[in-house]
Amino acid sequence: MNFLNKTTAFLKEVRLEMKKVNWPTKDETIKYTLIVVGMSTAVAALLGTLDYLFSNIVKKLL
Repeated sequence: MNFLNKTTAFLKEVRLEMKKVNWPTKDETIKYTLIVVGMSTAVAALLGTLDYLFSNIVKKLL
């Protein structure tokens, strides 16, 4: 029975804390998602370019 009481108390606390969360608006979520996708694409392009350059340098040296 003690486990049930602890679980119930925990879930009540979770519910109270979730009410305090400042959820982002739809526009903020879209903006932040586009920033993450853009930055990920930029980093992928940079790493792909460096990989290509270093691969060519190694091929020419060997």
